[in-house]
Amino acid sequence: MSKKPARGDVGKIVESIGNGHSFKQYQPGQHVFRQSDPCDAVYYLKTGRIQITAISDQGKEGVVSVIEAEDFFGEGCLAGQPLHSANGTAVADSTVMRIEKDTMVRMLQGNSNFSRLFMGFLLSRNIQIEASLVKQLFNSSEMRLARVLLQLADFGKNPKLDEVVPLANLEILAESVGTTVERIDFFMDRFQKLGFIELNGGMRVHASLLSVIINE
Repeated sequence: MSKKPARGDVGKIVESIGNGHSFKQYQPGQHVFRQSDPCDAVYYLKTGRIQITAISDQGKEGVVSVIEAEDFFGEGCLAGQPLHSANGTAVADSTVMRIEKDTMVRMLQGNSNFSRLFMGFLLSRNIQIEASLVKQLFNSSEMRLARVLLQLADFGKNPKLDEVVPLANLEILAESVGTTVERIDFFMDRFQKLGFIELNGGMRVHASLLSVIINE
């Protein structure tokens, strides 16, 4: 039985094709793409972290997802999506590979290893979306906020969980959790008083925040 290729092999596979892809470095706050920009490429995050946010017609912004290293994003062009429906913004120093749509289609059709990796990514993304919907339906606002903060701090992957990470504004957190800004402010103050987080020029998340989820 052949060994299943690791997600990290994607970069090597794409780099081997020659033309049709490019790399770019992004600093925190820089946009990889903006909502309503032409959707004509798929992106692969080699290193760093990208936050996907959408803005409603009323001007409210919500976090759709946080893209981690060795994941794809912006794949809507493969389904015929003409414009990006969200913003892709770096929240850490990031190295992004841009794969032209035609190149991506050619790779999916002609490279079975790459096609299998990408299919695994799509299935994993779908599972994450379903799990997020279930949490939104059944978990308390406080628990959902704790999950969002742990995700921002890269819980489960970051060996130094309590390092300072960028803090989304209260409006974005409220949209992500599905509650009001006042409730988010109340919970953030409560988390800080309990020693779960520290707010000082950023956010420091402590592993003790996990107790909000465990004890729910």
